[in-house]
Amino acid sequence: MILTILQLIISIVLVILILLQERSAGLSGIFGGEGGFYQTRRGLEKIIFRSTILLAALFMIIAIIQLVS
Repeated sequence: MILTILQLIISIVLVILILLQERSAGLSGIFGGEGGFYQTRRGLEKIIFRSTILLAALFMIIAIIQLVS
């Protein structure tokens, strides 16, 4: 029960973090929507990016734990 609630909270925060990320980093760059230059992540954008990766990994770990138990 606790893992289910934790997974629900993580999924909500994960959706918010994904929506906060820069829009031009998506599929538009593949289809020519971007200027073609590489920009490094700095400051808050870097924190959001790393937090997204961390929460996605944590979400998958909790899902696997729930499958096994």
